[in-house]
Amino acid sequence: MKAISIKNPGQAYVLALAEAEKPRPRAGEILVKVVAAGVNRADLLQAMGLYPPPPGASLTLGLELSGEIAELGDGVVNHKVGDRVCALVAGGAYAEYVAVPVQGVLPVPKNVSLVDAAGLPEAHFTVWTNLVDTARMTRKDSVLIHGGSSGIGTTAIQLCAARGQTVFATAGSVEKCKACEALGAARAINYRSEDFVEVVKAATDGKGVDVILDMVGGDYIERNFHAAALWGRIVNVAYQSGSRATVDFSLMLRKRLTLAATTLRPRSNEEKGAIRDALLKEVWPLVEAGRIKPLIDGTFPIADAQAAHARMASSHHIGKILLTL
Repeated sequence: MKAISIKNPGQAYVLALAEAEKPRPRAGEILVKVVAAGVNRADLLQAMGLYPPPPGASLTLGLELSGEIAELGDGVVNHKVGDRVCALVAGGAYAEYVAVPVQGVLPVPKNVSLVDAAGLPEAHFTVWTNLVDTARMTRKDSVLIHGGSSGIGTTAIQLCAARGQTVFATAGSVEKCKACEALGAARAINYRSEDFVEVVKAATDGKGVDVILDMVGGDYIERNFHAAALWGRIVNVAYQSGSRATVDFSLMLRKRLTLAATTLRPRSNEEKGAIRDALLKEVWPLVEAGRIKPLIDGTFPIADAQAAHARMASSHHIGKILLTL
């Protein structure tokens, strides 16, 4: 089969289409003939040698995909050959075929194309487990989403808006801010020209927000303390501006804040299955009703994976970037 290989791993990595061995599904897995794969920043980090896959995972890039089931492994029930699915994987999605543990498999929602469905799994698994499982978000909470125009950001805004919550989001341009507000953000904050702490404080009568989802890190770590309400919960999912900062933690103490950070990729199949079940129950009905949609920035043929990575590295995208096969 065809799959993307990484040549010269590091800052000057090159992605090339090459021949690879077709995987076989093991017990509890399905084999999917891939139609599209999502591009994520973790893929760029892996290609640079900064984010190796967990033990036992495919060395091929790609954390999410959509396609049709081609084969069932032993013990698989509730799925059949030909089913249209999307799935979260620990690696391997940049290929014609991928073996997927059933715990990461979701049906393609009604009203979502098979290609666009590749942009659903990673963002929804990440958003749900961080906002609901980790930050204990309720429908009454106000929320600040950093990186609002990213795949994770656009998903988080839509989920919170669909649940009737007040959502704030940061983004780096007027165009991106407009996109965030069109998705349901009550106020999008251009971080290049505005201070998100001041904007959030003014909009909440000085209270601050209950939950913050942050992929920026750096000086945002302490600034989030100022933007958070009493008993606020802050979750980091990445540190794009750096994982080191000088922070005054006394404010965290005075405001009784919770600061957490999580990763998704190395989790067990059982943990991912619990998230999958929650998505099927709580989120997929919203997607099928059209209240949440995958926002697709653009698609690239898999042979142009290098260009897709360049698009993501530029940070000009709004929503998900997909590879098509």
